[in-house]
Amino acid sequence: MNKYEYKVVVYDTKGVFGGKVDSKQLEEQLNMLGYEGWEMVSCTSSNQSYGSSKSIVFIFKRIMDQYLLQG
Repeated sequence: MNKYEYKVVVYDTKGVFGGKVDSKQLEEQLNMLGYEGWEMVSCTSSNQSYGSSKSIVFIFKRIMDQYLLQG
């Protein structure tokens, strides 16, 4: 049976009222995590006011390295 490790990444939105996302930068960060073996399993935003988002919270998982499991 596989064992997993988890990672939580909080991406802060920009702008005075929040809600602005640099999609190119976010895509690069997500691709880097995917390259490292992380798989996104959940994503949600934290509401600030009037429907704008203060941040986006991503949860990732990946199979634990067998070396770490033996330690």
